[in-house]
Amino acid sequence: MSSLTRSHRRPPEPLRRFAVIALSLLVLAACGGPAAENTPSAISQPTRAEVATTPPLATPSATTAPTSAPTSTPPPTATPEPVPVFLAPGIPDDIADSVCAGLEEWAAAPTQGAPRALRWVEAEKDAQLSVHLAPLAGADPNTTVAERYYAVVVPLDTLADTISLDELEQRFVGLSSVGILYATSESAAALQALFGQEKHMAQVVAADEMLDRLLDRRDAVGVLPFERLDPRFKALTVDGANVLSKAFDPTRYPLAVAVVASGPDASSAMDALAGTVAPTNRDASRLTALIMTGVTAMSRLTAERMEAMGYTYPAQIISDTLRAADITHVSNEVPFIENCRVDTSENNLTLCSDYTYWAALDAIGTDIVGLSGNHVNDFGRDGARESIQFYRDRDIPIYGSGLNVGEACAPLMWEHNGNTFAFLAALAFDPSYAWATETEPGACYFYDHKDAILRSITDLSREVDIVAVELQYLETYQPYPTDQQVTEFRELRQAGADIVTGVQSHVPQAMEPYGLTDPGGPGIIVYGLGNLFFDQMWSWETRTELYARHTIYDGRVIGTEILTGVLEDYAQPRWATTDERNGILQRIFDGTPARPHPAPGGVQNGASTVVTAWKEHEEPAMRVRLTFPASWEAVPGYERRYGGDDGWVQLSALSGEGWSIGEACAHESQHQLQPYGSAPTVEMLTVAGQQACRIRPSDDQPEAMQKQAGLVVAYPEPVETGGQTYNFLLIWADADHIGRIAESLTLMP
Repeated sequence: MSSLTRSHRRPPEPLRRFAVIALSLLVLAACGGPAAENTPSAISQPTRAEVATTPPLATPSATTAPTSAPTSTPPPTATPEPVPVFLAPGIPDDIADSVCAGLEEWAAAPTQGAPRALRWVEAEKDAQLSVHLAPLAGADPNTTVAERYYAVVVPLDTLADTISLDELEQRFVGLSSVGILYATSESAAALQALFGQEKHMAQVVAADEMLDRLLDRRDAVGVLPFERLDPRFKALTVDGANVLSKAFDPTRYPLAVAVVASGPDASSAMDALAGTVAPTNRDASRLTALIMTGVTAMSRLTAERMEAMGYTYPAQIISDTLRAADITHVSNEVPFIENCRVDTSENNLTLCSDYTYWAALDAIGTDIVGLSGNHVNDFGRDGARESIQFYRDRDIPIYGSGLNVGEACAPLMWEHNGNTFAFLAALAFDPSYAWATETEPGACYFYDHKDAILRSITDLSREVDIVAVELQYLETYQPYPTDQQVTEFRELRQAGADIVTGVQSHVPQAMEPYGLTDPGGPGIIVYGLGNLFFDQMWSWETRTELYARHTIYDGRVIGTEILTGVLEDYAQPRWATTDERNGILQRIFDGTPARPHPAPGGVQNGASTVVTAWKEHEEPAMRVRLTFPASWEAVPGYERRYGGDDGWVQLSALSGEGWSIGEACAHESQHQLQPYGSAPTVEMLTVAGQQACRIRPSDDQPEAMQKQAGLVVAYPEPVETGGQTYNFLLIWADADHIGRIAESLTLMP
């Protein structure tokens, strides 16, 4: 921030240049630059340079009298008095740095008069210009430099949704019998300003440690700056105010502070400060609310009730909330067929909706429609064409189905408030007549196009901020996903998806959030949302519904709110009561699968997995794409071997002509040199849609093998490389990494 490094200032006349250089050195020292060791941070009052003076100007020395008439030496320019400035402790670091830079600009280039020095003082009463924190609600907008917003957080798998400001203050001062409070140092300073308390009992922790602390103490709550939110946290409403809400009112939100300037020089410095300080950490123009919903099939008894009660009947209770989102999503399982006949016969599974039923989806503000359902072709290919034309005639964006497989598998691109999206949908279930072909309409069939879909996700993740993928999967009626569902949904995330949603389940299923420190960054897997508009009243579980409201801020997912409903009268959802909601949430929280394998040194704990960053790697000759830790590099002297201090991986292949996968695994695991020890474990599994096995070493494995484990994967077609033909991919890696590497693996065509 030193003016010595800035190139946009014009050099002034010699005397003024000297004064500006001296001023810059003084400001650099006060603002924590590199001029001296042990420099205090920008939010602390400096103990050095409390009295700043400009070095005296040199007096011209005597010279031999010139031949012309002598001229008198002008008197030296008077040096202005330094401006005493107070920077309050607790100002966020980024703002403190920007304030220093802004004041430097202001002092060095005043609107009138000579440049001035800044004198940093330790007491606000001694300052002509003070920058400090104050509650936003009472701050003067004319002297407000910046606004900062904070959130009260708990782990996502928490039943509580709210907290009162009184309880938060009691926790802050240590008078609460309910539980303790964790806060980052910045958040603690903000709470001091809000509550007017110089001392507090909050436990100050780093933002990266917050989740682990909260998981260890489930009676605790934390406070984070808004920009540090991620989907692992639930942001509690405070006195009914929701920091994620589209209806957010900054002046009424209790946890908002202003960085304000005061004193005689405050008004003249505001322009400079406004030009260097980010005005807020919660800019509504960079925020997007996306609501994803579950199964919609306005047929059978749902259709009968709509005919009797009106076409908007299903939407009447929940419509205001769903319509308020910036992007409202619907997964419509069935085609729109003109004059579709209401058929309530038992076990009817040939489903359609009349054109008039769109009114219900319009009432909830539907913006986009995913068409990956396995009923999209219930009325044949012509019915599918009619339904697709229905959407196109009304300019309704669709994806997941199309007039051919190219259209069906293509992404839907979207933009809102500077946040860019790609939506993809695929069907991973029967019947085959629902699948699109090169020339016929239908849904994008996942398993025929899995590799292409994964590549598309990876490519799109480089082009847009948010890749949202939904999968119509095997239907189950349990809150926990199947093992294969977990594997394949995680593959989508590992390919680059930020939001993965199961739209097949007729009951709510588990959620799996990821945070800032997780590979791939913030995001979430929603294994199943249950129904939206469908007539399944036959069990409590099928009546319960989830609507996932994702908040995207400045290009990343910062939170997911789980909204809960209950179906009534075969057609109309209502909001769940508190007790019902707690039961629904507890059921899906209990169904959460075990987390992915952490990298070595990672800590697996509840919803948090602290891991190192991983990178994607391709071996075209081996027709394989996989990921491993970003720090790993090619190992000299080895072919296709990569590693680092924490592990390694090496790629090879087996010829194995005519072998089964069992024979290939036996050949590798029972090698006469016993590289896996005398009694390795062989686990049969599916990797990248192919038969495979994982070989884990026994305890007597030679130490020289460096904990080697193996992965054998059958190629779908033989691969030729180096003049040889191979039928099996062979990967060796240390046992700590082999599982995650296997999960990331895809085979290239």
